[in-house]
Amino acid sequence: QVQLVESGGGLVQPGGSLRLSCVASGSIIFSVYALRWYRQAPGKQRELIAAVNSSDSTNYADSVKGRFTISRDNAKNTVYLQMNSLKPEDTAAYYCNADPPETMVLLGYVGVWGRGTLVTVSS
Repeated sequence: QVQLVESGGGLVQPGGSLRLSCVASGSIIFSVYALRWYRQAPGKQRELIAAVNSSDSTNYADSVKGRFTISRDNAKNTVYLQMNSLKPEDTAAYYCNADPPETMVLLGYVGVWGRGTLVTVSS
């Protein structure tokens, strides 16, 4: 049973920084998974904001590009989201997601979600 646990959320002032972590546990070949951070603000749909694949290639939503950085440490089964220059509109619950490659999906492996960590940006 693979589990993802996020941490690092909290209250921060506008312009501040936070680093979120997401640790995977259980039987997982972490290095081959695509890893993503999503967020969901109150009353809004969950949105994809950052992704890193098994080759360390990254992508970002326009809303966070230049402010957020996703990174992975396969030795620690951890994915990070460094968030700088935070704005009130970044307030949301942040979720990490791990998706296996297609070859593993064909073998029955499924994606995994964490339960989220809350980030509040307010003065």
